[in-house]
Amino acid sequence: MAIDGLTIIGESINDSVPSTKKLFDANDLDAIKELARSQDEGGAAYIDVNVGSRSADYLAEVVRLVQSVTSKPLSIDTPDPAMVAAALKACDVNRAGGKAPIVNSISPLRLQIFDLLKVKPFKPILLVSERMEAGHGQPNHTVEETYRTACDMHKLAGERGLKNDQMIFDLGIAPIGSDSEGNIHRLLGALRQMHDDSRFRGVHYSVGLSNFTVMLPPKRGNGQPTKGPLESAFLTLAMPLGLDMVIGSVKRKYELLPPDHDAMVCLSDILKLEGFDVLMRVQEYYA
Repeated sequence: MAIDGLTIIGESINDSVPSTKKLFDANDLDAIKELARSQDEGGAAYIDVNVGSRSADYLAEVVRLVQSVTSKPLSIDTPDPAMVAAALKACDVNRAGGKAPIVNSISPLRLQIFDLLKVKPFKPILLVSERMEAGHGQPNHTVEETYRTACDMHKLAGERGLKNDQMIFDLGIAPIGSDSEGNIHRLLGALRQMHDDSRFRGVHYSVGLSNFTVMLPPKRGNGQPTKGPLESAFLTLAMPLGLDMVIGSVKRKYELLPPDHDAMVCLSDILKLEGFDVLMRVQEYYA
């Protein structure tokens, strides 16, 4: 069951998911359709479609296949402009009740995807965890770098006719189990700065939530789940700052946690720590 105000983009039809990759490799399209159907019934507001490095024609085929069993709008998930173009052409907006698809994602390294708004209207996920500097792509390591990139991308999107409610900002989330560089501090700090800036009023914010716990075991030493509570702790901190969308699982129980929940205590401790101490605190939580 989703949290009120949180939009779920169903993550399962993605080549990076090992079980789904096997389905793609076997061309088991009936099973892909079942993934779409089950995510629709499970409460996903959008269905993500990512076929990895397969061809643009194959992505277009999967788009049509998914839309044959669901009326939920799609999230076209590829950094390749040619594949985005093919997927947009295949996408039937009427089938989704007139709702535009999401395109995941446009970053400063691939601004040409903005040009595909001429093919079909879409809502872009604007990835602001990286920037162009002296002609080269660079990761953003600080709050200020992330915020400046967000300002630049907001301006570029606005120049192409997009309104704030058509923009989805992704600040980039890293696995907490290996976050010795302070990504969680950068993410929440930049989110807070954008939330307080009136130019971003009405925009949406999203992250690939499963990435947050991807390196953790599913169960703790006491048999309790590891991943769900930490993801919920993140949501508890980030949603008051504007986060309202996640690429996530409809099978996961997301909830807002009280301050004394052990996952909240763990994440609060992490925000006071740096470097290797963060990893040790995470290890303490799941051990």
